[in-house]
Amino acid sequence: MAKRTVKDLDVAGKRVIVRCDFNVPRKDGKITNDNRIIQALPTIKYLIENKAKIILMSHLGKVKTEEDKAKNDLRCVAERLSELVDTKVSFVPVTRGAELEDAVAALQDGEIVVMQNTRYEKGESKNDPELSAYWASLGDLFVEDAFGSVHRAHASTAGIPSILPNALGFLVEKEVKMLGAAVDTPQRPFIAIIGGAKVSDKIAVVDNLLKKADKVLIGGGMAYTFLKAKGYPIGKSLVEEDKVELAKEYLAKAGDKLVLPVDNVCADAFAEDANTKVVDSESIPADMMGLDIGPKSVELYRDALQGAKTVVWNGPMGVFEMKPFAQGTLAVCTAISELPDATTVIGGGDSAAAAIQLGFAEKFSHISTGGGASLEYMEGKELPGIAVISDK
Repeated sequence: MAKRTVKDLDVAGKRVIVRCDFNVPRKDGKITNDNRIIQALPTIKYLIENKAKIILMSHLGKVKTEEDKAKNDLRCVAERLSELVDTKVSFVPVTRGAELEDAVAALQDGEIVVMQNTRYEKGESKNDPELSAYWASLGDLFVEDAFGSVHRAHASTAGIPSILPNALGFLVEKEVKMLGAAVDTPQRPFIAIIGGAKVSDKIAVVDNLLKKADKVLIGGGMAYTFLKAKGYPIGKSLVEEDKVELAKEYLAKAGDKLVLPVDNVCADAFAEDANTKVVDSESIPADMMGLDIGPKSVELYRDALQGAKTVVWNGPMGVFEMKPFAQGTLAVCTAISELPDATTVIGGGDSAAAAIQLGFAEKFSHISTGGGASLEYMEGKELPGIAVISDK
């Protein structure tokens, strides 16, 4: 069932609470990448144009101490936002009380109040009913536009929309549409590529995608747990000993649907200037570790991708932050980007960072803005911040 979107709400003259994801990276109090603010602009500008009174909420960083509070003050976001929109933007440095209530009451149509970091409130992450009710009392309507937070049942993501009439913002609408098209109703052949360091982080994703995809290609550190399960020597490569038996079960169950690297770029140390050599997966030397997929694996994966109509990628193929071990990720990125007429989706996190860093941001159908949320979507889990939104 399709969820209601902001276009289904009558927002003119109404106080609209928007949960955004303004969890931006900063250095010395200055924003180093404003992509998350930019991503929120379509919804914010729509509300400005349609004369809503706009209340923006977001978390920023982890807040456990007074020092964290000072470090994760949302004022920097409000200041950057005011440069990007043509309306009055007020920042309120508190999360409750007269100062906040007065600022909301003073809002004119099309103006914005940015509230202080939601995590200043202990009840936020506990989805405290009293806090949810208080925040809901500030608005008439609620819009969910923080995809990076919809997998968390917090007061600002799940509590407020359980009280107010609600809808998805354009950012979350796009995420649900693209991830849904890729994972739930894929055009075939459907190829999933799963990388990253640990099997334990991705086992539920592998499990769900093995049921849905035509092939699941494995890369990154997690591949060595699978290679060990096949009885191959893996030298000093990363391995999760407690997951080897589970990997054996998956290999037996999946057959040729699960594709592993056939060769690896190995190194004698976890360092950019380490001595390296390419070795087949059956013969990794005892004193070396696999840090990337090798050239034969790249060709194998490129061949597997030929003709694919849907590709979902989550997790790099190697230690892409170090140049000698970035080639596998770069090659897979290139192969996916060159597919004609395919829906290609990156599930946030490190693979999104790799694609953007390697200059492929424009070459994919969709790069998710929420690593944790997209991962849970790929696992087949219900996302509380989306589940709470009313159907059309």
